[in-house]
Amino acid sequence: MDESNHWYGHSRILARYCGLPDDVPRRIQGFVQHGWNYLHGYPPNDHWCTPGYPRFIWADVLRRRGWSMGRRGHYLIGAPWIYLLALEPDLGLVPEEEREGTIWYPFHGWEKNAVIGDHGRLAAYIREVESGPVTVCLYWLEFANIGIRGAYESAGFRVICHGSRGSRWDDTGRDFLRRQLTELRRHRRVASNRLGSALFYGASVGCDIAVYGDPMQFEGERPEYGGTARRMRLWPELHGEHVDRGLAAEAALRELGFDYQATPEELQRMFGWKRVRCA
Repeated sequence: MDESNHWYGHSRILARYCGLPDDVPRRIQGFVQHGWNYLHGYPPNDHWCTPGYPRFIWADVLRRRGWSMGRRGHYLIGAPWIYLLALEPDLGLVPEEEREGTIWYPFHGWEKNAVIGDHGRLAAYIREVESGPVTVCLYWLEFANIGIRGAYESAGFRVICHGSRGSRWDDTGRDFLRRQLTELRRHRRVASNRLGSALFYGASVGCDIAVYGDPMQFEGERPEYGGTARRMRLWPELHGEHVDRGLAAEAALRELGFDYQATPEELQRMFGWKRVRCA
């Protein structure tokens, strides 16, 4: 229904999990949470989701926050990431002893909001902290920016991009998460200057995580999120140059909603992909 359902190949992954062809993105009757956040799973503005349609969210804490703000119609299904892991248990898998280095995800903007921050200074900080090889993964907008990309390349880092997030109208994002999974499984650590989806994805496949450096800011960042102070207050144990692996793995299971993984039958009924027969 909404284009965001198709970002990062989510609707295709969910269709494959249901045993359906993924050659064309399927219309989902509702809104699938497309990324981790610490509000209620969606942007603060109410016009993002049409009233009356279900919201398919990752974790129970988001349902509770949504209810506290008067939002209803939440269905817990877990993150599309967990369905990809079920479909691709061996994709990119390498022996533990062959994993090396850190993959670093700088906080990024999007088409309607740029991020304010000094990438050159962040690159220098990363160089001080990381002892092994570093891969910096940029969002496609920052990757296309020669100045930003050059700040990390000049520091000697391998710089990559998983691609654009795609849309319903093209298939550029269909393999985004597959590429991300392959990269995460070859690295020992995943780090960022803000807690986000990539860190929980990495922790779920055995990476150590780290959160350090200037968190940067969106232009006109919405106050409802609570900013860095709220992230530090809610997840102090997940911030720092070195984070306990057990705590990170536990947080990933909770935030990605592994306990709420639905069956193919359940997803098809919730998404409107299978008609319910009346007795």
